[in-house]
Amino acid sequence: MSDLTRTDSTAFFTDQYELTMVQAALESGAAHRRSLFEVFGRTLPPGRRYGVVAGTGRILEMIRDFRFDDAELSFLSREKIVDERTIDWLANYRFSGTIRGYAEGEVYFPGSPLLTIESTFAEGVILETLILSAMNYDCAVASAASRMAQAASDRPCAEMGGRRTNEHAAVAAARAAVIGGFASTSNLAAGLKYGLPTIGTSAHSFTLLHDSEREAFAAQLKSLGTDTTLLLDTYDVEEALAVAVDLGGVELGGVRIDSGDLIEQAREVRDGLDRLGAHDTTITVTSDLDEYAIAALAASPVDSYGVGTRVVTGSGAPAAGLVYKLVARADEAGEWTSVAKHATGKPSRGGHKEALRLIDGAIAVEEAVGIPSLPDDLGEGRRLSVDLVVDGEVDESFVGTAGVKKACARHDESLAELPRSARRLQDGEPAIPTVFYSD
Repeated sequence: MSDLTRTDSTAFFTDQYELTMVQAALESGAAHRRSLFEVFGRTLPPGRRYGVVAGTGRILEMIRDFRFDDAELSFLSREKIVDERTIDWLANYRFSGTIRGYAEGEVYFPGSPLLTIESTFAEGVILETLILSAMNYDCAVASAASRMAQAASDRPCAEMGGRRTNEHAAVAAARAAVIGGFASTSNLAAGLKYGLPTIGTSAHSFTLLHDSEREAFAAQLKSLGTDTTLLLDTYDVEEALAVAVDLGGVELGGVRIDSGDLIEQAREVRDGLDRLGAHDTTITVTSDLDEYAIAALAASPVDSYGVGTRVVTGSGAPAAGLVYKLVARADEAGEWTSVAKHATGKPSRGGHKEALRLIDGAIAVEEAVGIPSLPDDLGEGRRLSVDLVVDGEVDESFVGTAGVKKACARHDESLAELPRSARRLQDGEPAIPTVFYSD
């Protein structure tokens, strides 16, 4: 395993049965049959009116690095997981197919064809776990972040949940949260890799380190300047507020509250700041916030929110419930045949699909999905699928910092199209219906 940890390959971010299916398909001769896979969700998590597409850019980055290097191939051979014929095939693996899908940041609904992968069966099936692991987590975080950002209205939210998940998921969560509408993150790795704005000043440990709160505040102000944010609730909030303004003056940048009754505390701190003349000093609240807590603080004098556990765990929906299914296969003549799963409670719809969001007066009214195409007389709408990979070549505009910026803009624009009901936090139907049109 020490050898494996040194490789940059993403090929082992997978499940064993994908490789054994490749082996069996090579044996049957079907491995090279043209196939169409689709990523979709049958439902939204309870209470959600829409989902947010995220993880696409990370998937494209990982597909570029999806190579079976010596460490992986030696492991497969040593453990006798697949035969030598399959190992030889894996050694030369390069994805050469085409991937289309909803642009990252787009909102989606039950049945939306979020991603389609057209390739040989072997090339496509081997990406299933990689794609689902990224999209199920990132969509869950982005969807939760979007609800929180909507509840916060024009007050910015910062993601600060890295300590509540593993180190790799923390970077993905920060990226997804910003795509979903958050303004910044505390995670420096995400800031470096994706150009995200980063925030952070001090914790309770910094105050506890010093002999007094006054000494701690003085040191922070001297080091970071008066524009810093001082944490008030290590001991007594009222006393800390007086010390903070005494040292920082009316130009003090901000204060943070991390415990207690946040509604009451925010009001008392705002009254205290105004009484002391610090009218422009902002108030940030943290402490186990979610969309419901943020909505409850809407009438409070709060300027920004810091959200941790609930956003990086999808606020009760840690996975988006997306699946990856084979929906069509081609014969030797290139003729396509739709295939679908009919299992009770887990059906799929076969065939190529075309998605259009119908718009009436600038407001979305329907998610129209044509199998394989849509009627000509549906009305005005917006085509939803874009090319992400063409003949194995990744569209670089969807990855890295540029990809995040594009995804943020796409999220803002698609959210603005939705009816007002999409912002409701109560249980209810999706904001718009998904309607399937079949030839």
